[in-house]
Amino acid sequence: MLFIGSDDGVYRTRIDEPSESTRVLSAGRVMRLRQFGDAGLFAATQTGLYRSMNGTEWTNLDVPRDQTYAVCVSADGTQLYAGTSPAHVYTAPIGALDGTSIPWTELWGFQTLPSREEWRLPRHNDRAHVRDLHTDPAHSNRIVAGVEVGGVHVADVHDAEALVSQPEHRRSGDDGGVTWTQRSNGVDDDVHELRVVGPAEYFAATGHGLFRTRDAGQTWKRLDQSVPQSYFRCVFALGDTVYAAGALSNSSTWNDPDADPALFSCSQSGSLDTIPIPPVDEMVTGMTAVDDDLLIATHRGHLFVHRGSWHNLGEFPVRGPLTGRYTPICSYERLQ
Repeated sequence: MLFIGSDDGVYRTRIDEPSESTRVLSAGRVMRLRQFGDAGLFAATQTGLYRSMNGTEWTNLDVPRDQTYAVCVSADGTQLYAGTSPAHVYTAPIGALDGTSIPWTELWGFQTLPSREEWRLPRHNDRAHVRDLHTDPAHSNRIVAGVEVGGVHVADVHDAEALVSQPEHRRSGDDGGVTWTQRSNGVDDDVHELRVVGPAEYFAATGHGLFRTRDAGQTWKRLDQSVPQSYFRCVFALGDTVYAAGALSNSSTWNDPDADPALFSCSQSGSLDTIPIPPVDEMVTGMTAVDDDLLIATHRGHLFVHRGSWHNLGEFPVRGPLTGRYTPICSYERLQ
């Protein structure tokens, strides 16, 4: 099955043929939709963080702040991390998610990063959002955070037990078992999506360019100078190929005749090649893969899969305002 995040919740549809999408979760706009092995399927939305083990029944995990924009699970599968708006990061043990009260702990060191007071966006009421959270295979205990507007930061978890057992450290900005480091030098701070594609290798789709680092954010290289599109919304890795979607400007312009959205593939050298897609006037706002096939979702609610050529997989509703829209997609065959 294929799950799609839209303006009013999560929809489910078939992967093998065009079919009608069915809403399985009624929620606010879905910002991230991710599956983590046996931990389940997670929807980070503007009304909370939800978890499902069967694709039909969902539980609100009651993150301390309702607007949850990002989610990840630690490499060892023991900790869940949630990023919110305003920009905060919380963690809870995976083993506690089935309980009646989830013991969320805020990572207070995130609030004491040197640039923290500069994280704000006027059109978002001067608030910043944690847009993405990922693990880094180069460091099994590392969490990578992308912030809009705020850049990229990494947290090295040295002692997870100390993190949750010593609350007296946290409000002073010392998380006990966690060290935060800023990795934003050389990358645009308007991060829309962050993708960890390999050990210490990250891509950042930002409001002012597509960037790559191969040293965990110590240095960044901008990749989009050869194309007119500079506003990048999403980025995805499939095998050795990285795909990125960009347009000339922000989401409020995507229905304009001259929005000029495009999908690109990125070579190992960093050059971008345009990949034609069937709806030439639609922005790709979500990507995933089934087997070795790329699936895309567009800002107008169309689904396509590439199997030698593009095939239509149907539509899903997009009922909210265009500005700020994301349409994350995730395949989860084990959900029945």
